[in-house]
Amino acid sequence: MSKVTGDRDFLPVNIAVLTVSDSRKLADDKSGDTLVDRIEGAGHVVVDRDIVKDDVPAIVARLQDWIGKDDVDVVISTGGTGVTGRDVTPEAFQEVYDKEIPGFGELFRMLSFDKIGTSTIQSRATAGVAGGTYLFALPGSPGACKDAWDDILVHQLDYRFKPCNFVELMSRLTET
Repeated sequence: MSKVTGDRDFLPVNIAVLTVSDSRKLADDKSGDTLVDRIEGAGHVVVDRDIVKDDVPAIVARLQDWIGKDDVDVVISTGGTGVTGRDVTPEAFQEVYDKEIPGFGELFRMLSFDKIGTSTIQSRATAGVAGGTYLFALPGSPGACKDAWDDILVHQLDYRFKPCNFVELMSRLTET
């Protein structure tokens, strides 16, 4: 059984939060707020936060900027993962991935099925690694952000979580 054990100390992770939206501002970004509250509540550090339009070049530029910074370990985005014409977040993330983590989207949709049924099929949540930085693209609803954090990311971004977690791999993400 997976669990957090007491034989390791907690290691805070530096996380940037990105909201992808044509209509949101920081004042009404409930999904971004949900992520920030949960990230900080778990003891991690929000090192930056931004909102960009549903535009592949704009998303890619923001991701590349954060990937190039030594103080950003993880980027979590919210929004733009659906199937409409303006939903381009997965395409932008694909442009920067060194390696995709396909199991993240699969697990997110499996867990989401218990809450929203077959509507989960409309989510193109995705994850990967680029330049030693973990990237996670979540749907744009506060509920989806809550579910992804509470059911997956809070565990995988906790060094104490066993049998394995993303944090213990960080130093090896750029090895050749």
